[in-house]
Amino acid sequence: MQRLDVPIDTGEGPPLVLLQGYGMRPGIYGGLARLLAERCRVLVPDLFAVEGGWSYPSVLGSLVATLDHLGLERVSMVAHSFGGGLQLGLAAQFPERVVELVFSDTLGMRRGWRLADEALRHPVRLLRLATPAAAGSFAVSWARHPRQLLEAGWWGFTSSRDGATRVVASAGLPTHVLWANRDSVLNRRDGEAFAQAMDASFTVAAPDDRRPVDHDWMFQDPALFLCHLEDLKLEALA
Repeated sequence: MQRLDVPIDTGEGPPLVLLQGYGMRPGIYGGLARLLAERCRVLVPDLFAVEGGWSYPSVLGSLVATLDHLGLERVSMVAHSFGGGLQLGLAAQFPERVVELVFSDTLGMRRGWRLADEALRHPVRLLRLATPAAAGSFAVSWARHPRQLLEAGWWGFTSSRDGATRVVASAGLPTHVLWANRDSVLNRRDGEAFAQAMDASFTVAAPDDRRPVDHDWMFQDPALFLCHLEDLKLEALA
């Protein structure tokens, strides 16, 4: 089984695996990884730099093979957007390998082409999301892995994850959902439904100055994101 490249592996202590959003390069999460590395070992694998085509079963298998290769039997996990689908799948298939789960603005309850339809009906929302950092990261990913991004996007838009949410809920894993207070891409109601389906906590970003934060706040405002992780009392940060 092919293993994933892990460009970021920093810090010491309990392992925390961070799964990136659609088309994002691992390095864009470097700021958050540096903050977390003061408390735990942070690993950010590259979900799109895979040989051949991209498929959910193969990439999930590669993620498990990567954890095995690194000797990581149990990990805490944080996933952003698209990465939440893979995180959910791993937790559903291998709950014994997961300590705790955090989903940030993830695709969890989207089915069929609802997300694509929303994007087409509200293109301005996507333009607001396209910060220079996100646009640059996506451009590099697209230039290097166009086939993989197309196939990953198709899976993200067309797959249903209802069964996996039920399995995770029944496993009783500590699970949390964090949401930007002004997510331009995903509907907050879907986030709330996703959290409810997993018996997870649901928290909306609350900066002290009440400023709006958007879909990519995990890497746009890593200090704020870390504060919300600390509020969850994660084992990895104890």
